[in-house]
Amino acid sequence: MWSETLDGRALETLISAAVAAPSIHNTQPWRFRLDPDTVTLEIRAVEDRGLRHIDPTGRALHLSVGCAVLNLRVAVAHVGREPVTRLLPRPDEPDLLATVRFGGPVRSALFPGLYEALWHRHSSRFPFSDVPVPTAVAAELTEAAHSEGALLARPAPGATERLLRLTREAEHRNTADAYRAVESRRWVHEPNGAALGMPPAAVGPQDFHERIPLRDFGAHRHPSALTSRPFENRPSIAVLFTAHDRRADWLRAGQALERVLLVATARGLRASLLHQALEWPDLRGQLVPPTGDRRAHAQMVLRLGYGPEGPASPRRSAGQVLDESVLPLPG
Repeated sequence: MWSETLDGRALETLISAAVAAPSIHNTQPWRFRLDPDTVTLEIRAVEDRGLRHIDPTGRALHLSVGCAVLNLRVAVAHVGREPVTRLLPRPDEPDLLATVRFGGPVRSALFPGLYEALWHRHSSRFPFSDVPVPTAVAAELTEAAHSEGALLARPAPGATERLLRLTREAEHRNTADAYRAVESRRWVHEPNGAALGMPPAAVGPQDFHERIPLRDFGAHRHPSALTSRPFENRPSIAVLFTAHDRRADWLRAGQALERVLLVATARGLRASLLHQALEWPDLRGQLVPPTGDRRAHAQMVLRLGYGPEGPASPRRSAGQVLDESVLPLPG
């Protein structure tokens, strides 16, 4: 039986690959459990790592878990097995968001080059250059989203300014809202054994010209309290959409988002996520372009470009996120 070859070290590598995924505020709101009888990994939400004020519906939590699911699929395929994925497999267990079963031998290269990229991908909140994203790379990113059932749209320059304006409005609301400000500050701290949240070094500077509204995780009220630098003049922005807006769609959007980010990493691009406008229903609705499909639902705004890598946020270890299993982790 193939499960006999899945020793503790192999399982640790698979889980470590999954938790290398991005999550809102680096909350890492997931736990994993192996069912040894079916050789299936369960991915469950950890609600006490959710953001009650910033993400009251849990949509961003589902996106975060979806990113981890994509990484797990990539890792399972890398070890030569077909990742058989089910979303929300048991309605009576709402915290069970997905399962990934180890199927038969993988028959083709499902995720070429992405396994190496997942170990290097992390958000960069630093200034990018004004070198545009090549057309061929942009097309590859669009195809990556499409392969996971989502649409990645790159707005024209005028529409880009409109998206940035909506994001600035959301950022101003977030820092003015006492509950959201406190919740955001709670997740900024020096790395510790819990390995949760945003270390100050990873937060990065703010745009000196206040054009690109990166999140102020400290929720400061005055720009003078922040380190500022000039950012790119012509930011490359993309918006990820889904046709529907249910829990399964949020999980699919997370997988599409992570696939886009891994392809971008493999092609030498950096990325940061501009999620603020998605946290206010009235602003989120305006992220759909006036001439676009009004039934589309925005799930993420991405900033892409060439620039410094920046520091990575810490991740919890496999042992910290894996429930007790018949396959003990080494050490």
